[in-house]
Amino acid sequence: MTASKSHPLSTAQARQVWLRAQRLDVAAPFGDGAEAVASAVEHLGYVQIDTISVIERAHHHILWTRIPAYRRADLRQAQSIDKRIFEYWTHALSYVPRKDLPFFIPDMKLHRREGHRWFAGVKPADLRKVLRLLRKDGALTIRDIDDDVLVDKEHLWASRKPSKRALQLAFYTGVVTISERNGMLKTYELMERHFGWDKPPRSASTAEVSNYLLDRALRAQGVVSLDSICHLDAPRKTAIRRLIESRARRKELVPVALEDAVKQEHWVRPDVLETSGDGASERVHILSPFDPLIIQRKRTELFFGYGHRFEAYVPKREAAVRLFRAARAGG
Repeated sequence: MTASKSHPLSTAQARQVWLRAQRLDVAAPFGDGAEAVASAVEHLGYVQIDTISVIERAHHHILWTRIPAYRRADLRQAQSIDKRIFEYWTHALSYVPRKDLPFFIPDMKLHRREGHRWFAGVKPADLRKVLRLLRKDGALTIRDIDDDVLVDKEHLWASRKPSKRALQLAFYTGVVTISERNGMLKTYELMERHFGWDKPPRSASTAEVSNYLLDRALRAQGVVSLDSICHLDAPRKTAIRRLIESRARRKELVPVALEDAVKQEHWVRPDVLETSGDGASERVHILSPFDPLIIQRKRTELFFGYGHRFEAYVPKREAAVRLFRAARAGG
């Protein structure tokens, strides 16, 4: 794919394509209620979950930005009652569509075979204990287990309760799922019992996972690059590039020369270029630092000329200096 074959795309056009793909170009693209929550997650592919709360938890902000009538109860309905969405790891812990579960089963199987590096210290006895409690007593939270002998933390975000680490390992292996959240308190349930399976869904193949990741990015980003498709997942880049090249040869994707992107390659579906000149009519307000529109900082800076720095990730001394300078400038 040489530069001469690429379709020129201005930064303004790229912004419009991305805003439209994120459904931020109209007021209420998904309607309201639990159905809107499920539809939003299905369209975006994931909504990142985070404990950080400024007025509200970050994931609620993401949904509210696209669902003006959003209420927390709508998310609970979609997850715990309708079961249209579930929690798993994308580039971070996220709400993902239930219909996409087959594409996450390969990772679950991998963790069953090889373990999970974050929970390598979980003792088999602790895992057997929590699974025995789930099978006997049904869904539970970590507060329902009060006989743990606390241990030292391995890092700041670790739990001192062995049972919690065992539940987290069971979650990553797909043996249990999170059936409900109250704030950040998670209720764990056996995966098959939560979804009412006679047998689990078929696992997607490696090729199917690659196609899924590319299609998800094209749907939610409009203009894609290898970095944007494989965010924090560099090992997949080789397979995704081969897939992109295959689709480009079939004219299903068009390479674009994005203004100011230098050597970074981008692609779009052909129909996207036909509507790239239509702009959003209203100003968009993003309240969550984990919103899909800004979570990839380099992409946001390329498209919007805005370098977002999230203070929680800035070293303490640097953050203090920045605050001091801001205070002086305001004075």
